[in-house]
Amino acid sequence: MSITQAVCTSFKQELLVGTHNFTVTSGDTFKIALYTSSATLNATTTAFSTTNEVSNSGTYSSGGGTLTSVTPTTSGTTAICDFADISFTSATITARGAVIYNSSDSDKAVAVLDFGGDKTSTSGTFTIQFPTADASNAILRLA
Repeated sequence: MSITQAVCTSFKQELLVGTHNFTVTSGDTFKIALYTSSATLNATTTAFSTTNEVSNSGTYSSGGGTLTSVTPTTSGTTAICDFADISFTSATITARGAVIYNSSDSDKAVAVLDFGGDKTSTSGTFTIQFPTADASNAILRLA
């Protein structure tokens, strides 16, 4: 099993046909789900799945959490999208990675995140901190 960070190939094609709407006020709902080290996730991931998702704990439940502050913009000649950091409280979680997906459109996968190793919270807060929203670091970048 392995998790490899990638923007999902299906998402790239779906952008070209207008499947995903990142508009802040009237766009789709994007979520993030957490996965154990037993998951196999990579560029070929096409949709959210409960297979090897972490167990419900604290404020984390199956399907994960809704991402906010979806703010498409540009940085130089690169289009970027940023999300606000998200936390799950009172949670005992061990996660190796995550999938960002569009819950408004058949749970289609957007990106796979590899945490680089197991990350754990024990009866505490599990936080996903997104990188700086710029052309070099934003979680989603179109150069």
